[in-house]
Amino acid sequence: MKPTPPLLRSLLSDDLPRSRIVAALLLVIFVGLAFAPFLFPGAKAMSVAAKILVFILLVGSFDLLLGYTGIVSFAHTMFFGIGAYGVAIASTRLGPAWSSLALGVAGALAASVVLALVIGLFSLRVRAIFFAMITLAVASAFQTLASQLSEFTGGEDGLTFKLPEWLQPGFSLREEPFLGVSLDGKLLSYYLIFCSVLVLFLVLLRIVNSPFGRALQAIRENEFRADAIGFRPVLYRTWSSVLAAVFATLAGALLAIWLRYNGPDTSLSFEVMLDILLIVVIGGMGTLYGAAVGSALFLLAQSYLQDLMKLVSGSLEAIPLLAKLLSPDRWLLWLGLLFVLSVYYFPSGIVGRLREAAKVRLGR
Repeated sequence: MKPTPPLLRSLLSDDLPRSRIVAALLLVIFVGLAFAPFLFPGAKAMSVAAKILVFILLVGSFDLLLGYTGIVSFAHTMFFGIGAYGVAIASTRLGPAWSSLALGVAGALAASVVLALVIGLFSLRVRAIFFAMITLAVASAFQTLASQLSEFTGGEDGLTFKLPEWLQPGFSLREEPFLGVSLDGKLLSYYLIFCSVLVLFLVLLRIVNSPFGRALQAIRENEFRADAIGFRPVLYRTWSSVLAAVFATLAGALLAIWLRYNGPDTSLSFEVMLDILLIVVIGGMGTLYGAAVGSALFLLAQSYLQDLMKLVSGSLEAIPLLAKLLSPDRWLLWLGLLFVLSVYYFPSGIVGRLREAAKVRLGR
C-alpha cells in the first residue's frame, strides 16, 4: 500500500481507515456528498444528502458516548432538539439575521452544557441500565414540555421560520445555472452544512484519538483498573456526556437551518433515537467512520428502498406471489431484514468487520 500523505494523516488524527474497502467507501461517501447537488440533481436527492450529513455528526456524537465511553443514553435526541429549537426560536423571535442564528446556537449550546452537566453529575454514578432509564425519563419529559409550551415552541405544530437572505431559496448568486444547478440559497445552505459537518467530524476524530479519548476507552474497557491508575471515571464520563451533547446540539442546529422548520416529531421523537442506535450498530461502535458509512447506507435505504421495490414489483407482475412479497408497502419488513442480516454477518459493524478482515490478511 502507498504511504498516506502526512497532511491527510494529520487531518485524520492518525486514525486511518485501516482497510482498503473502508477507505473506498469513505471516499465514495465524501465525493458523493461533496458534489451531490451536481451529481444527483433534484430536491429529494439534495434533502437526503443533507440529512446524511446531519446524521453523520449526530451519530458520531452518540458513538463518543456509546462506542468510546460505554454510556447508554436515551437523552441524545433531547440535545439534538435543543439545537434545532434554539435556531427556530431565535429566528422566529428576532427575525432572519445572522445574529439570530448565532444567538440561537449559542443559547442552545449553553442550555445543553448545563443539562448534560446536571444529568452527568447526578446520574453517572449509578449502573448503566439505571442511567439509561434516567435519560429516557428526562428525554420523554422534555418532549412533552416542548409539545405543551405552544407559545414558545409552537407546540405540536412546531415553528416555521426564515433564514438570512443568503440562505433563503429565493436568493440567487447568478441568474444562469452553473453545471445545470442554480446557485441559490438552498445550495449555499447545503454547503454550509457540508463544511460544518466536515470540520466538526475532524474535531471529533481529534478528540477520540487524544489522551482524553484514550482515557475514555480505558474506562470503558476496565473501570476499576482505570480508577486505580489515576483516572476518575465519573469526571471523564461527565465531560464525555457534555462533549457529545455539544456536537448533538450543533447537528440539531444544522437540521433546523436546512428544513427552516422544527417540531417535536422532527428532532425529539423516539424514532430518531432508534435510527441513531441502528446506524451505530450497522456502522460499528467505537469507529467514527462507522457513523459515516452507517448513516449513508441506512438513510439511502430508508429513502429509496420503497422506490426500488416499486420498480421490482412492477416488473414481476407475471409472478403474483413475488410481486406481493416485494410490494412497496412491505418496505419496512425488508429494511428490518437487511438490518438483521447486517448484524448477523457484521456483529462488530461494517467498519469493524472490514478492519478485522484487513488485519487478518496483513497477519498472514
